[in-house]
Amino acid sequence: MTQQRMPTGIDAGINPEILVWARETSGLSRDEAARKLGFQNSSKSSADQKLEALETGNKEPTRPQLLKMARQYRRPLLTFYLSNPPVKGDRGADFRTLSSDYSFKDDALLDALMRDIRARQSMVRAAMEDEEGEPLAFVGSHMLEDGNEVVLKSLQKLLDVDLAAYRAQPDVSSAFSLLRGSAERAGIFVLLKGDLGNYLSTISVSVFRGFSIADEVAPFIVINDQDAVPAWSFTLLHEAVHLLLGQTGVSGEYGEAEVEKFCDGVAGDFLLPINELETLSANGNQSNSALAAGISDFAGQRKISHSMVAYKAFRAGQISRETCGELLALLRQQWRTERERTRSRAREEDSGPSFYTVRRHRLGNRITDLVRNMMAAETISTSKASIILGVKSRHVYPLLDLGRSQ
Repeated sequence: MTQQRMPTGIDAGINPEILVWARETSGLSRDEAARKLGFQNSSKSSADQKLEALETGNKEPTRPQLLKMARQYRRPLLTFYLSNPPVKGDRGADFRTLSSDYSFKDDALLDALMRDIRARQSMVRAAMEDEEGEPLAFVGSHMLEDGNEVVLKSLQKLLDVDLAAYRAQPDVSSAFSLLRGSAERAGIFVLLKGDLGNYLSTISVSVFRGFSIADEVAPFIVINDQDAVPAWSFTLLHEAVHLLLGQTGVSGEYGEAEVEKFCDGVAGDFLLPINELETLSANGNQSNSALAAGISDFAGQRKISHSMVAYKAFRAGQISRETCGELLALLRQQWRTERERTRSRAREEDSGPSFYTVRRHRLGNRITDLVRNMMAAETISTSKASIILGVKSRHVYPLLDLGRSQ
């Protein structure tokens, strides 16, 4: 009997259990998969036997074969480099309040995204452990029972962001970058990701708004960049509170659970102290369009999202729940209209940032700096770097601005 080879790391080989898991969870028999993968019968073995040899560890899959499996099994390529098959739907806690039209497709897209993020985070953690990364004391340092004020003070101390400086930024993107930079310096990896690599796989904010991995070595926050840019800062803070509470999980557009309201409250108070809300002229005697205009102006001055202001106005008793819902729908539609106008202008002018600029922005400085330093020190391979960064191997060097060594 041939002894099954088990890999010791990403560059050491593929765990054959991953191949079996990927095929079975895609709903294919071995015979069906062999045909879809293009395996041919020969005088020595059948197509089914050729796939069996890969799945039992008797033969190593080639990269072209892995690419075909990724397409046919509908799995990210990096999934095949995991040490063990991932747990189905391994999202941590699900903090979301789901709408009635939530579909199986939504669930499948979210699962695929979570697998992708989990795989990257585990690789980053392993790399940091090799570099003897120190555990971060803030992860899991609080409980809900500590209360809003105590957790808010810890969040303010952790991020060390001057609110006046945040609001003084030229635009909401710059304000978010300031906040993100502070989070990264504190040790948090902050990624922007709301799709599986193309516009056909975009994930709506109604499915997921943010995701946190409360790891003491490599804590991750993922923000759905399909959301409005002004909302990114709020989501970052919301997920940072989950890290302080030691909670790994996915958050949605709206959360009715106690912990979600708590995280919303702390994030909201960080960006908008409650006493400032008194200056907002919001009452039921105004038309929705007038209220929306007032909220937009108020939010714009403070580099925060319209929806957060509307929600806080409701919680403060300035507007009714019904009015709040109507305002949120109106403000959301206004944002979508403006976003489409912006995209249309960019297409007409054939303008916009380069592929590498967009990728760097979505990845954040912390993860690109980590991989760049390891590449320069030759402690990580190009193939592993490509998986952590989510790009093809040929894009690693230009993405990191590294000159390829000869």
